[in-house]
Amino acid sequence: MTFAELIHAVHTRPQHVVVPPLWGQGRATFGGLVAAMLYEAMRLKVPAGRPVRSLSITFVGPMLMGEAAAFEVEVLREGKSVSQVLGRVVQNGSMVAMAQGSFGASRVSAVRVEAEPAPAMKAVEECQELPYIKDVTPEFTRFLAMRWGQGGMPFSNTPSRHMGGWVRLRSDVSHDKVSETHLLALVDAWPPAVLSYLKAPAPGSSLTWTIEFVHPLPSLTTHDWCLYQAEIEHALDGYGHIAARLWTKDGQLLALSRQTTTVFD
Repeated sequence: MTFAELIHAVHTRPQHVVVPPLWGQGRATFGGLVAAMLYEAMRLKVPAGRPVRSLSITFVGPMLMGEAAAFEVEVLREGKSVSQVLGRVVQNGSMVAMAQGSFGASRVSAVRVEAEPAPAMKAVEECQELPYIKDVTPEFTRFLAMRWGQGGMPFSNTPSRHMGGWVRLRSDVSHDKVSETHLLALVDAWPPAVLSYLKAPAPGSSLTWTIEFVHPLPSLTTHDWCLYQAEIEHALDGYGHIAARLWTKDGQLLALSRQTTTVFD
């Protein structure tokens, strides 16, 4: 099933969604896909004209592939311009992920502060792509393309605070218009930046994730490359604290991300 087909499944049968092993990340489902599907379920409960401003996601446990999961949504409050929504993913009677989302309409304001410029990065054509290699790279990477322009790849013994480059859905999928749903997958496609410090493979994953979206979103398709950069702000005792941003190819800020990651080395 493609990304679009899985998102459609949340719309049509939210109480019984089965993700195939093609979207695996180890024994679990790719976290960016879980977040994207949960966001879609939440968005359906929000009035039109209130785009998502912020999502705070906790990965409670692995969402298993090949087994049914239910996407449950509760509207906590609907104000004049902001909706507060809670979403859960439940599988085999246990919660595997939850998210609290803030959806807000635009308002007239005298406050306007432009984003800092995007970092300099080598051109897409000059960057090494992470290939999909069966039984080596995560299964979901067959659907997402990442090209390294900064820092090291996972387990390359590259002690760099920064990791970044270019990302998009692979060109063999339809050129759909990019929404916040796609941005969730693009940001989380990148491995935890702390993994580049390791010399040998070891498990690592997101524990919590907060992502904020910049509106209005520019017009992009799933074929367009986006620029990503992550910075390790602190790492100790098996946990890393990582801030990241995503821009369009011409430097428009799309999203700001912060993750607490775990590593089991």
